[in-house]
Amino acid sequence: MLAQTLDQIRSSPSKSAAYERLLLAGLVALVLAKTFRLACFNVGSGRDLTDFDVFHFVAQRVWHGDLDLVYRFETLAKIQAEAGARTFMPWTYPPQFDLLLAPLGFLPVWLAYALFIASTLALYLVTMRRIAREYFVPTLIVIFPALTITITSGQNGLLTGSLIGAVCLNAGRRQWLAGLALGAMVIKPHLAVAAGVYLLLTRRFVALTIAVTVVLVSSAICTLLFGAQIWTALLGAVRESAILLEGGFYLLFRMVSSYAALLTAGVPAAWALVGQALTAAFALFAVALAVARQLSQNWTIGITAIASVMISPYAHDYDLPILGIGLALLLPDLAKLASWRERNVAFGLVLLAGGYGMLQSVRLENFDPIEHPVPAVAGFALLALLGLLLRILARKRTVDVPVTDHA
Repeated sequence: MLAQTLDQIRSSPSKSAAYERLLLAGLVALVLAKTFRLACFNVGSGRDLTDFDVFHFVAQRVWHGDLDLVYRFETLAKIQAEAGARTFMPWTYPPQFDLLLAPLGFLPVWLAYALFIASTLALYLVTMRRIAREYFVPTLIVIFPALTITITSGQNGLLTGSLIGAVCLNAGRRQWLAGLALGAMVIKPHLAVAAGVYLLLTRRFVALTIAVTVVLVSSAICTLLFGAQIWTALLGAVRESAILLEGGFYLLFRMVSSYAALLTAGVPAAWALVGQALTAAFALFAVALAVARQLSQNWTIGITAIASVMISPYAHDYDLPILGIGLALLLPDLAKLASWRERNVAFGLVLLAGGYGMLQSVRLENFDPIEHPVPAVAGFALLALLGLLLRILARKRTVDVPVTDHA
């Protein structure tokens, strides 16, 4: 079984080193293969539109001085169509992320992709290694499908995973650094809710103050650079995106939210939204319970990282590198507290959540997923995972050393 195999790998330095080299080589190969494809084929002439193509479009619009146009779906659709795109991808990121992407607009798309993904992958791996230590390879194996989909889509999950990892590493002794990392999560604020609640419940007020300051200062800078209309445009895009989500425009099987899982199961949109709200409440309850029981920082912040991807109805499989951070924090105690069966179930649920969308994408390569709907199951998998962890958590009462003390 997987849990026994991972233990054998971890306990053998030679096996661990060999698997680490193999996994890292696989990740590098994925980056190189995607870079080559972007360099050799234009959008619409041999390849479909990817998430990173949209990142690149937005980076270029920053220098055109009309960034607000990308938040108008009709205009963005025209920009993408002129580039040869056969599909449409909306844009609802805060302008802080636009500003971060801006330098990439001067580079060809393949080079911009290679720079963005390689740098965020390196940052993520360094962060995970500091957290996981001897559990680095087992964590990397279980989270590998999620890393694969993030790399091949050119998404920012490696960056957000690194930022949440930085919050986890520094929430104890270096609150200022945790605050900076949490504030930087303004690029994807719905993934930062659980971490913010954790800092509030544990009275890390210095970190929270710095995070709020980062958000306010960066918002003021964006207003000065892009004009006040950028916020009106953003709100309009969010409203349009909600309509598209309710209408099933998105690839729901790639989503990891309870909303997507319920919607594809035939539940009406309004009730699916209620289900998502209950899931978010359950996830935040798990964080509060871990804090109230005075568990170790490893367990509490590990639960928080997992809860982070369960709050928003828009969460996707490429957001799951954050799940790897949570798993890295929990693995040492899981090895002591959980049975073989429980650990195998937990690993299986992580693999299902991270790999299901990718496998379905391959299967549906020659079909229109809108016309051939596919159930979304990752949201249910995450719910089951958190429930299992709470069951194990009930056995733990703890004073073990927090990760920040020896990272």
